[in-house]
This record gives sequence, C-alpha cells and structure tokens, in this order.
Amino acid sequence: MEAPLKHRLHSGLRLWEFPDQYVIEPTDGSAAPCLDISRLDGSMKLIDQVAECNSLRVPKIRSIFGVVGMLKLLAGSYLVVVTESESVGSFLGHAIFRINSLKVLPCDHSLKNSPEEQKKVETDFSRLLSVAERTNGLYFSYEINLTLSAQRLHDLGDESKSLPLWRQAEPRFLWNNYMLEVLIDNKLDQFLLPVIQGSFHSFQTAIGRDIVDITLIARRCTRRNGTRMWRRGADPDGYVANFVESEQIVHMNGYTSSFVQIRGSMPFMWDQIVDLTYKPKFEIVQPEEAARIAERHILDLRKKYGSVLAVDLVNKHGGEGRLSERFAGAMQHINGDDVRYLHFDFHHICGHIHFERLAILYEQMEDFLDKNGYFLLNEKGEKMKEQSGIVRTNCIDCLDRTNVTQSMIGRKMLELQLRRIGVFGAEEAISSHLNFDERYKILWANHGDDISIQYSGTPALKGDFVRYGRRTVQGVLNDGWNALARYYLNNFADGTKQDAIDLVQGHYIVAVNRDMAPVPRKGGLEAVANFPVALAVVLISLWFATMSVKRAGSDYRHLFFSLVWAGISVAVAAFMRANGRIFCNRPRLHKPRP
Repeated sequence: MEAPLKHRLHSGLRLWEFPDQYVIEPTDGSAAPCLDISRLDGSMKLIDQVAECNSLRVPKIRSIFGVVGMLKLLAGSYLVVVTESESVGSFLGHAIFRINSLKVLPCDHSLKNSPEEQKKVETDFSRLLSVAERTNGLYFSYEINLTLSAQRLHDLGDESKSLPLWRQAEPRFLWNNYMLEVLIDNKLDQFLLPVIQGSFHSFQTAIGRDIVDITLIARRCTRRNGTRMWRRGADPDGYVANFVESEQIVHMNGYTSSFVQIRGSMPFMWDQIVDLTYKPKFEIVQPEEAARIAERHILDLRKKYGSVLAVDLVNKHGGEGRLSERFAGAMQHINGDDVRYLHFDFHHICGHIHFERLAILYEQMEDFLDKNGYFLLNEKGEKMKEQSGIVRTNCIDCLDRTNVTQSMIGRKMLELQLRRIGVFGAEEAISSHLNFDERYKILWANHGDDISIQYSGTPALKGDFVRYGRRTVQGVLNDGWNALARYYLNNFADGTKQDAIDLVQGHYIVAVNRDMAPVPRKGGLEAVANFPVALAVVLISLWFATMSVKRAGSDYRHLFFSLVWAGISVAVAAFMRANGRIFCNRPRLHKPRP
C-alpha cells in the first residue's frame, strides 16, 4: 500500500531566495501549495503561489532536491536543503539517491538587533554548520523507508505503510530526526525528507542464464554518533558508539532475501582521551556500572533483532585485553539460550596476512547462523523464512577487523541463500564465479571504506584483503598512510567535527545562559601554537639532522650541526606532547539536550 497523495513527498522543488523570505515551490506537477519561510525569524507557512517579483525583490532561483530540516541557534534559524544529489540504485524496487551537496540557508535577520556578544557566539556556532554541510554518506528515497530492513518493512501493517515516510522511520537511523522537528510541528509532511547516513552499493552479475542483483546498505545509529576518539564505548542508557546496521539483499528469479548484521563499540563506559600520543590509553569509566549498561544494550538488541551472538575481535593482552576482560565479565551475567559471547583474538590468530584463518571463527558461529537464518520472500512476496537473531561484531574501532569479519560472514550467508533459491549447488561457492567474486569483494570493501571515513576520516585498514582476497604491498603502504591521517584527524580536526555532529543531531542545544562567557584569548607560546607548523619544524629538523650526519665523516662541524638539528626536533616534539591540550583545544557546546 502506498502513502496517500497528501503524504507523498515532493520529488521536485524550486527554491526562490528573496531578500526577506525563502519560497520552496513544488515542481513535480502536484499543484500543491508552496512553503514560505521568513528570513527574519524562520517562521513557516503554506502559500498558494510565489509572490510577484519586482526590481526591489529580485530572487535567486535554483532547483533543490529536498528539505533536510531546520536548526535554531541563539538568535537565528538555519534551513538545510539538498542542492545536489544522484541516483545510486534501488532498494526493493524504489530509487535511492545520495546527497552530494547540502546548503545551509540562514534566517537570521533578527540578529542585527542582538547584543554584540550574542552575535559573536552565533557566528562561532554557525561556523559549525559549514562543517555539517560537508557531511558525507547521506542517502534518501522519495518512495520507501530506508531506515528499516526488508524484513521489518515486510512486517509493517497496511496502516503503518499509509503513514508519511518520516512517521514510519526508525528514529535511531534517521540522521535528520532532530532537524525535522520544526517541519513536523508545522505539519509539512510533503516536505519532510527522511535521510539516513551510511553506505549504499549494489551490482548485478550473471550466473549462467540467471541475473543476480546484490545490494549492501549500512545504516548508522544517531544515538551516540560521532568521530573515532571522541565517541567510544556506551552511554549510561546502553547506546554505543559507531553502531551500524549492515543489510545484504539478494534479488534473483523473483526471490528476495536479506541478511542483517550489526557492529558497535564495546557496550560499557570507556574512552580514550586525545593527548597527542599515537594510541592514547584506554580508560574504563565507572567499571561498577559495566554489567548494567551491557545488559541494557543487549536487552535492546534482543527486543529489536532476537537472539544475539556478540563476537569480540580485540586482543587478549595489553590495553585491549583489559577492555575485552571487562566485556567478557559483563556478558557472563547475560549469557543464556538467546545471548552468547564469543571472543576471537583476530591479531593473534590471523596476524596481518592469514585472514583465511577466519574459517576457525566461522566454525564457532555456524550453529548460530544456521539456527537464526535469514529473511526470504518467494516469487509471490510470501515470507518463507525470517531472520530471528543477529551477529554483533566489534573490535576497538569497529572498522577494520570488523569489516573483514563481516564480509566473511556475509559471503557465507549469501552462499546459503543462493543454494536455498536453487541457483548454487550443494558445494558451489561465490569464489568459483570469478566476476561475481571480484565484484562481491569490491562491494564489501567500498562498504567498509564508507563507514570508516564517517567515523575515522580515512578508508578502512586491511581493505586490500576485502577488495582482492589477499594482502598487498600497496595495501600495507596505504594502511600506514591512513593510520597517520587518522592520528592527525583525531587530534586536530575531529573535535570540531564532533561538535558539528552534536549540533545538527540535537545532542546539544545552543542556549543563552549566565554561565556562557567568551573563551579567553591565549598569549605567548599558546597564541602561536599550531600543529602543522610544529610538525613541519620537526620534519625539517630531522631532515637537516640526517643530511648533517651523512656529511659528517671526520668533520666535527657537520656532526655538531646534526646534533643541533636533532635537538631542535626533539625539543619541539616534547613541547607538542607537553602542550597537547593547546593543540587539541576546541570549543564545547553549552547545553546538553534533555
């Protein structure tokens, strides 16, 4: 059942930018009213048609592809719209689009009469919106609810399917949930565009005379969304960082089959404080609460997915070992017929190249996968099987080891699905079809890269194994470069990005309060402390030291200068380490959302 016309999203829009108002005009032939938004205070109303233009009110006109929502700061409101998008495939027969460009449109004319300090704070916060404009991995559909898996969509009743898309949506996967609130309050269903963040890739390939259509979609949870070092572990309610639902869908010969996996940070309170070290120490926060928080998280998973197999891939020793021990201890109180914890020391067993040893892990989870299965519809759309349990995979970041492991599980399950449909024989495997095998590897490699970029700022490590089935020299070199890039981003860019995420998703609400005070200006060395400059000094000093050593021989002058340059590099590096808080300093949002 499709949504009634009064709820159907506008698939074509034109934006008129007047000096005092924005007007969004439907261009999809629906003859629906236009949306008028005041640039003075952001107030909204529906109007029958665009006002006439004159020499004093010359509008700027452009096509847009959806209204993402509106944010309220101290004095002004800010409208967010989609200015560029492209079709990337289909989900259950409905077109899916990726957002290539967002635009934040200020409705802040009232700011002219605000106090100077308020203007300054407003400007500081509005800069975060420019960071939000660069958010990647955003997808939408005008026709289908992207926040739900194929199984959950199938199980929706006719009454739910008749509701507007935003009302059908799963809030935890609705990226613009908070930004839509103003539009919801104004009952603007036809302008409410639900957006998810994650990944969407698909391909078609032939197996004999049959065409197989494979789709892989990721949905990022917004409850504890953020960047790698700034969002770790769980909050007191059991919501974990980097929680992602990955759904693999196969269409063939009229059949539709789906398999869902999830990933997420270890479900208790722990973090890593950014301090300029390459790998900050892991800190377990409120260890006495670990069991309660883990139980709350697992119970939520059971409610949503059924049985749970928690696969922990972290090291058994060192800092990771302490976290793993805490996780295992918390799970002891929860393990039962429907919940199971499984530790697999990925680095110890697989090393850096022997990822084929993941077969050992698969043997340990095969009974769970056989029992809980996958979702399957026949040619008539009738449900033949349902997925009644979930595999929850984690490593430290839930990126690199996790993606390698999930791709292995996805491959095994896809082979089971194709055998059930009757396309594969009893012993037939994806690897026996070279084109299928190559494209399937690329599918999962792209999936892992997308999730990694959103959380860490770089593509996934170990991606060459997922992409080519083996480790390569180029892949190892890329991993080294990406590891350095992650270090830079975690320490010097992700703090601001985290604030932007918190702002657009309503985790922090900007408010005037008496505790708000301007950040004091720094003087002396702090005023000029700048990581790129300091890093450049270190590298240049090391280069001169190396050149001096090469030329030294018996010439004590060159040896002296090599020691001088080495001393400079060590001194600057020590200053950087000692003043980590200077480089990592970032503004904090003021008021947590209730």
